[in-house]
Amino acid sequence: MDPNIKLVADEGDALDDPERYRRLVGKLNYLTFTQPDISFLVSVVSQFMSSPRTSHWDTVIRILRYLKKAPGRGLAYTDHGHTRVEGFSDANWAGSPIDRRSTTSYCTFFGGNLVSWKSKKQSVVARSSAESEY
Repeated sequence: MDPNIKLVADEGDALDDPERYRRLVGKLNYLTFTQPDISFLVSVVSQFMSSPRTSHWDTVIRILRYLKKAPGRGLAYTDHGHTRVEGFSDANWAGSPIDRRSTTSYCTFFGGNLVSWKSKKQSVVARSSAESEY
């Protein structure tokens, strides 16, 4: 997804068949279990299920093009020669232009292999980047 493009709820024309959009995003959501690299993108387009627009549809098509060009990507577990547990986290302060809420995420690795991850929009609006990361 282009980092310079922020999707908003009322941008573009309404879709003629919003049910088609909902079905496709639902299938992409199921695919995130084995393709964690599209998890954030699918969570973004899932926010517009009630009234999808053409710009949202274009983003979903872009995700499909990415998946088509990257067959075989997904979770691969290999021996990296260690059994360390490593964790990483980050927060995106006021990343959503719609409601100015921050997104918090983390991922956990065991032996160099991804074993868990999560990305969630915070329930309150943070007043600073330090507050969003806390």
